[in-house]
Amino acid sequence: MSANKRIVLSSDHAAIDLRQAIASHIATKGWEAVDIGPTTPESTHYPEHGAAAARRVASGDCQFGIVLCGTGQGIMMAANKVDGIRCGVCSDVFSAQMIRQHNDANILSMGARVIDEDLALQIVDAFLDAEFEGGRHATRVDMIKALEA
Repeated sequence: MSANKRIVLSSDHAAIDLRQAIASHIATKGWEAVDIGPTTPESTHYPEHGAAAARRVASGDCQFGIVLCGTGQGIMMAANKVDGIRCGVCSDVFSAQMIRQHNDANILSMGARVIDEDLALQIVDAFLDAEFEGGRHATRVDMIKALEA
């Protein structure tokens, strides 16, 4: 399957169940879920998992990423340290649409201790169904990209 239908998923120990539910959900939508773990509930370090997922997106191996931790905040911060990544944490459907349409986000972050599975799946669908609008938003995304230089 090509990179344009691949989504890397990663989490820390707090979000394993939600990550696995999302992997199953996106597979039913025709996406290949590249689940890079972890698989056991022992405490892990979210920066490692966020960076690992971000590198898969930045390299072009996967078109998008979904990362999860307790709040979604820490793993999002780690993912955003990788050049080429625009990751936003979302707890609602509207924000998930907007980070794709206006910010050309390539990674979605969520908090397993913040939202339930049903809402998480709605957020994932909103993120994946939205498309970058370009135009004036492209100018702003280019400004964000320039900050990496």
